[in-house]
Amino acid sequence: MPKEFIYRGKKIEDLKAMTIDEFAREITSRERRTIRRGFSEQEKKLLESVRKSPEKFHKTHVRNMIVLPEMVGVRFGVFTGKEWFQLTVTPHMVGFRLGDFSIPVKRVKHSAPGIGASRGSKHIAVK
Repeated sequence: MPKEFIYRGKKIEDLKAMTIDEFAREITSRERRTIRRGFSEQEKKLLESVRKSPEKFHKTHVRNMIVLPEMVGVRFGVFTGKEWFQLTVTPHMVGFRLGDFSIPVKRVKHSAPGIGASRGSKHIAVK
């Protein structure tokens, strides 16, 4: 049996029943302050589209949107600057930001040194 998700003593059903102001009291101070200031126009538009059709795939550039309990189960395409990262929101993501789960920087993979990499390689013919 899977372990039941609890966020600061509350189940996910209790979190979904809360208003945004009540949920703001449960999250960290940085996210609380962001919610208290109010959402931007892009964040409001994204939240409205999620409320309208939660089963739809939502593409967004809003990486700093805080994951609210009503977003659990919704699929997002978060833009990393180069490509769309597909993301399905789980209960463990509540309180974080969408950008925290779509990392834009990939690991650098090096191979053998190329032409011009060292002084010894200047005597190697290119062709």
